[in-house]
Amino acid sequence: MDPEDPNLPGHEECPIHAPATGHTILFLEVPDPELPEKRIHFDVLPRERTPAEEVAWLQERGARIIADHRGIHGPGSGWVTFADPEGNQFCVLLSPAEREAYLSAHPR
Repeated sequence: MDPEDPNLPGHEECPIHAPATGHTILFLEVPDPELPEKRIHFDVLPRERTPAEEVAWLQERGARIIADHRGIHGPGSGWVTFADPEGNQFCVLLSPAEREAYLSAHPR
């Protein structure tokens, strides 16, 4: 857990970090009526593949694209929203390296 965030009940978001692998699961409250009743949505940051390779890998395993937002803010930006075979939605985001490159090229 993040020592800066006590992750108390009622918080709108709660990250859980795995120090050994660098993986993070972020639980974020989002009032989105389009989500299925299970109301869970993961965002995946590829670590071993590019986002395009991750998209293809997931499709080979039964995930279907719901919305493709790649390039929504210009080249090197965006995400792809999927549904797994049970209808749970999740997104594939930029890898950490790609996100860093995009932010460096597009300072706020």
